[in-house]
Amino acid sequence: MENVESYEPVQALASNDHWEFKLYVAGHTDRSIKAFENLKKVCEEYLREQYNIEVIDLLENPQIAKQDQIIALPTLVRKLPTPFKKIIGDLSNKEKILVGLEIHKVYTNQGGDQL
Repeated sequence: MENVESYEPVQALASNDHWEFKLYVAGHTDRSIKAFENLKKVCEEYLREQYNIEVIDLLENPQIAKQDQIIALPTLVRKLPTPFKKIIGDLSNKEKILVGLEIHKVYTNQGGDQL
């Protein structure tokens, strides 16, 4: 497996490239805050301004957990681009985020050069 350092941030994105994330949390705990901060950092570095993060507090809306099939917290769901992807945890492992969300496949070509 490649190292995170081999994934280059994008310089420019096509106007139709947009990422939609839902981050499911349980209140404003340290773990929830850390998950949001870690996701935001990766998005800023790799997706620039082409993303949206919706934070859903299941303490305020517990019925959403069953509806969206959330079994652990925090959980990140990538809604767009499809297919959906899920990552559970505080998102502290950058490589896990990049691989799990397939960010590296979208934004680098076969030679690893920036697109």
